[in-house]
Amino acid sequence: MKYDVIIIGSGLGGLSCGAGLAQQGKSVLVLERQIQPGGCLQSYKRQGGLSFDTGLHYVGGLTPGHRIYDIFSNFGLMDLPWQRMDDSGFDLITIGDKTYPLASGYDNFVETLSQYFPKEREGLRKYVEMLQDINRQPLTTEVLMPVFGKNAYEYLTETFSDPLLINVLAGSSIKMELRKESLPLFTFAHSNSSYISSSWRLKGDGNMMIDKLVSQLRDNGGELICKAEAEELIERDGRITAVRCSNGETYEGDMFISDIHPTLTFQLIKESSRLKPIFRKRMTNVENTVGAFTVSLVLKPQMLEYFNHNKFIYRKANVWEPSDETQPVDKVMVSCLVPKEGNYATQIDLLTHMTWNRCKKWENTTIGHRGDDYKAMKAQVARECIELAETQIPGLSDMIATQYTSSPLTWRDYNLSPFGSAYGMRKDYRNMLTILSPRTPIPNLLLTGQNLTLHGIEGVMMTTVLTCAEILGPELTRNIMNL
Repeated sequence: MKYDVIIIGSGLGGLSCGAGLAQQGKSVLVLERQIQPGGCLQSYKRQGGLSFDTGLHYVGGLTPGHRIYDIFSNFGLMDLPWQRMDDSGFDLITIGDKTYPLASGYDNFVETLSQYFPKEREGLRKYVEMLQDINRQPLTTEVLMPVFGKNAYEYLTETFSDPLLINVLAGSSIKMELRKESLPLFTFAHSNSSYISSSWRLKGDGNMMIDKLVSQLRDNGGELICKAEAEELIERDGRITAVRCSNGETYEGDMFISDIHPTLTFQLIKESSRLKPIFRKRMTNVENTVGAFTVSLVLKPQMLEYFNHNKFIYRKANVWEPSDETQPVDKVMVSCLVPKEGNYATQIDLLTHMTWNRCKKWENTTIGHRGDDYKAMKAQVARECIELAETQIPGLSDMIATQYTSSPLTWRDYNLSPFGSAYGMRKDYRNMLTILSPRTPIPNLLLTGQNLTLHGIEGVMMTTVLTCAEILGPELTRNIMNL
């Protein structure tokens, strides 16, 4: 059988593209190398059948009138049990010994922070106007160029005089990589804006989203095959004609979409008349963002009341300063999973950044064969994360029943993310080439996912629209997704 569209990778981008195209009558095949779909969004089970998420902690903008709400609605994702986080402070930013709430609602956000920074009220109003303006705009080149070419840190220092406020506004940004010398304002704004409008947790695990998308795909005639790793994209006469997989099968298609990292995508094309050496070199030399270290905690019964916000805790006053990994962990995000019943927390995730240098010693080893020194490294970092979290949750150590950890090596092994990057290709406001279009030099090969324009759930779903528009046309894509 020859498919209209073959998609490599079943992360959020691959599945949402597959579901969207299948809705419009395209014959779609999604190929996944792992035993289950989902990529960074998938969950895994451990003790007593408890589910643990890898990349989902909260989502912003799930109210009518916001772009992500419309896209979620199109895929039936708004039918899932979303729980709105505290409007008075969905994120609490602790810097040193003081805590500052980031409130939901743009006006509420300004009023709440103005109580702590009364002299910055006008700057805060300009800031949220900028966020709303960027969030309203489509992801077109015309819109991107003037905004992408601005530096986030420079904008903040020009808008605000109080360095503490500049740090507070960036305080929830463990969910992205802060680099004052290169971070685009566009990236920073999109990573914060939708959460300020409204923030939501899923009462359940990330597999609920995956299951919904897989159902949408299959209900409309699409197929998903797991344990089918793409080994080669076969090009003839300047077009991809088929993909050869590890299961011994070769699948033919008219159009191909890659949801895996662009570097890995182009490595699958062994011979090409379209891919020039300079393009391959550019893809090979691309810089990637920092990795993540996660401590997933199972708590003893009725030890800690559920808290409906995230805690971002910093040991240093300057959150923009890179971490010194020879010193104890200096920042951590604390996210509490919504309990299935009652008001006591059962699971908590602690997240911090970790560079590949910390893992390089074991980069040529495989899962289960990394030795006691790797286990000792993870145990030490976990202790440091817990100790920092205890500054806001006293006695946390005594509440823990079981814990599990993952490092950038884990991300690399399960998602093939180069160097265990958590946020994909690094964006640099000085270089527009760090923003990728869905189009490639091969006319029937498209890209999707977090490496293109924006990372995170919102970024991936918005990129889905761009990728689908290359096949369906922009007008039809906007209409079916209510954009």
